[in-house]
Amino acid sequence: MTLSMVVVAHPRAGSFVHALGEAAASTLVDAGHDVRLHDLYGEEFDPVLDPSEAITTEPGDAFTSGADPLTARHRRELAEADTVVVAHPNWWGKPPAIMAGWIDRVLVPGVAYQLDSADGLPTCLLRLRRLVVLNTGDTSPEREADVFGDPLAAIWERCVGAYLGDASVDRLLATPVSGSTVEQRAVWLAQARALAAGGRTHAESRASG
Repeated sequence: MTLSMVVVAHPRAGSFVHALGEAAASTLVDAGHDVRLHDLYGEEFDPVLDPSEAITTEPGDAFTSGADPLTARHRRELAEADTVVVAHPNWWGKPPAIMAGWIDRVLVPGVAYQLDSADGLPTCLLRLRRLVVLNTGDTSPEREADVFGDPLAAIWERCVGAYLGDASVDRLLATPVSGSTVEQRAVWLAQARALAAGGRTHAESRASG
């Protein structure tokens, strides 16, 4: 059975971020995936990198090095996953600290990639085929792109994505959420399901959102 991870980061359990993540998870379940749904705040994931994990070219046993049992579990699931979905808000042009810490502690050398030298190019170690990124915000899409340059695209599509080998990176930016109608939220949820199913691209999602 195909393994998929869905990783959600928002401190309020009833947030729209959770709704997006759960919509993606249910779509993957319906498609026959073995889905591991993680609420980072609910799990009390520790985002603080241990000094023993701050390594690049000599990972040792990267699945356990410096890791608590929960982090080790996330690393093992990532290594086996076909699809990963991450859902989080845009806070000051970045993910919440707990999601940034998840990147630091889970997408580590020896699990996600390897480097032959500190300044070398990464070789992806994952079997991952797709990364789906679901973001919320409160800035209009035009202002987000024209004024701020959509910084979350830089993080997920151009930085993290560069370490994922041939995996596709698709993204939905649901914004502005504040003041949005029930109908608009239904559109965003439908787009999240479509992305999870492997349907539409980030550009198409933004155009119709």
